Amino acid sequence: MIPVLEVANLGKHYATPSGPLTVLTDVTFSLAPGEAAAIMGPSGSGKSSLLYILGGLEPPSSGTVTLAGRNLAAASPSELAAVRNAEVGFVFQDHCLLPQCSVLENVLIPTLVAKRTDRPNDEDDVTMARSLIEQVGLAGRIDHRPGELSGGEKQRVAIARALIRQPRLLLCDEPTGNLDQASASTVASLLLDLHRRQQNILIVVTHSARLASDFPIRFELAAGRLERVPRLA
Repeated sequence: MIPVLEVANLGKHYATPSGPLTVLTDVTFSLAPGEAAAIMGPSGSGKSSLLYILGGLEPPSSGTVTLAGRNLAAASPSELAAVRNAEVGFVFQDHCLLPQCSVLENVLIPTLVAKRTDRPNDEDDVTMARSLIEQVGLAGRIDHRPGELSGGEKQRVAIARALIRQPRLLLCDEPTGNLDQASASTVASLLLDLHRRQQNILIVVTHSARLASDFPIRFELAAGRLERVPRLA
């Protein structure tokens, strides 16, 4: 398979009063459509920084991130915004839903900022949103607002929202971190099931060894360096 995501010699440091703080050093890997990877590492190891760089939310200090042939570091702010909207889906530890909007409206939010040429028919967006809401098991809650949902249900809405534009890359930052064990298991299964249906690239940052064990590809990030973990036979 041809890689859609290629990361080469990626580095990241932040300025501090005592000098540069390096969080990522020479990170290199590639993933192709249909591949799913979990990234584990201790707090402060740079996992979230890596995820934000992969999604174009933060620039690298060195190296490149290429998504579908586009070097994100060389893209203008407007180009990056377009890539994030059309090519990347995000799921965070906090669902980040708009409290005043219904489940359907929250899922549709990414389509509202898309260019008209990308979405010729609003009805197609609604049809896709309803399908995703059904797939995450919330058809009966489609008109409910976030305040009427459980934590696990809110995270399922966030997953549907992340997938509404059928992105090439789905990035999840501790998606089960705020959930009880049963809800976490449900959300993890949904992520992998929907990933298989859409054949996107799925990357999950997690502290949960249980969640990471469900992924065919695993990385560990420590001292700024990313290492692939061999699968046990």
